[in-house]
Amino acid sequence: MDFIATLSFLVLLISSAKALDLCGSQTDNSDLSVIPIYGKCSPFNPPKPESWVSTIINMASKDPARVEYLSNLVAQKSTAVPIASGQQVLTIGNYVVKVKLGTPGQTMFMVLDTSNDVAWAPCSGCTGCSATTFSPNASSSYGSLDCSLPQCTQVHGLSCPATGPAACSFNQSYGGDSSFSANLVQDSLTLANDVVPNFAFGCINTISGKSVPPQGLLGLGRGPLSLLSQSGALYSSVFSYCLPSFKSYYFSGSLKLGPVGQPENIQTTPLLKNPHRPSLYYVNLTGVSVGEVRIPIAPEYLAFNPNTGAGTIIDSGTVVTRFVQPLYATIRNEFVKQVKGPFTTIGVFETCFEASAEVEAPLITLHFEGLSMKLSMENNFLHTSAGSRACLAIAPVPNNLNAAMNVIANLQQQNHRILFDVANSRLGIAREACN
Repeated sequence: MDFIATLSFLVLLISSAKALDLCGSQTDNSDLSVIPIYGKCSPFNPPKPESWVSTIINMASKDPARVEYLSNLVAQKSTAVPIASGQQVLTIGNYVVKVKLGTPGQTMFMVLDTSNDVAWAPCSGCTGCSATTFSPNASSSYGSLDCSLPQCTQVHGLSCPATGPAACSFNQSYGGDSSFSANLVQDSLTLANDVVPNFAFGCINTISGKSVPPQGLLGLGRGPLSLLSQSGALYSSVFSYCLPSFKSYYFSGSLKLGPVGQPENIQTTPLLKNPHRPSLYYVNLTGVSVGEVRIPIAPEYLAFNPNTGAGTIIDSGTVVTRFVQPLYATIRNEFVKQVKGPFTTIGVFETCFEASAEVEAPLITLHFEGLSMKLSMENNFLHTSAGSRACLAIAPVPNNLNAAMNVIANLQQQNHRILFDVANSRLGIAREACN
């Protein structure tokens, strides 16, 4: 009898776990889980070596390409939205969300990207794609988009033929050594309990190279083909996320879409808008403190300039916060003054020291108009796998960029609720345990 009771309990436990879909939406089924790209629920295989610090260093080594992409975007004079351009590398994309495309819904894991305007997914029959693809033939709500439609110009579609209808097709170089071709299509997008009908996205049919993420992308920018724009009144141009630590192999954060359930008393700072690349989320960074010392900063290293792209953005796709060279040097010099050396370089991290000195090491505080974001030890420092060294987890913007900007990256955003209230042009930040 005891054996039968135990067996029944195990069956009930397994059934409950399946019903909860631990790798899908949150338990209240209203939020989407935000999954570290190499977490247990992610389809991406972790690179070797498997030390999480080594993995982060490897991910951060691709940041310069990401920052270059973002810098190139703000220099563009056109408001047209490319599917992907320049040197963007999304395989460091860091976090994915589980969605469903089509009717009935087909599960896809898409990279979460606040600095991109579009969604795209590999489709069945795709050459060079991953094993997981979207099958248009299996969806009753699928439809192609004609090249004469306005949406096609927003993805830099190829020229339409002189006569007759044609699909909106495009080819795109990507990451320097990669490219893909795709058609702009539409279908139902299911996010937890919500359905966005006739959602336009790129259906990829050919990939070459290794810089294109195998599962796809969900753009949360402000452009005409972003999720915010295509969902209309459903989410009122409001969303927030809480990013878990990369170490959270068994845990996920959350993506809240819409104004319901957002923190009410969160401190906010104005969102600024660049007319040449309105999708990027600019904020007014007014200063930086190292411990109790508010460092002196020349105004030109913080000032927002829409013509050059200078200023500060919040980005979910960059790993390590980057400051323009003079600002970074000032922060680092003050940090070195307050911490006992010697200092060494590990990967992109130039300020590594004995881990025993971490307890007395100063924390970094980012001052924005209207709020301050005091980074905790986990947002400030990384440890080597042996635990003997700790590294200050910020880096300089590459010297070769014409429109250099400061980028507040996801390592510093982890375990914070970041609220994007586009309708009211404000961004909120509050400490929250996302794990």
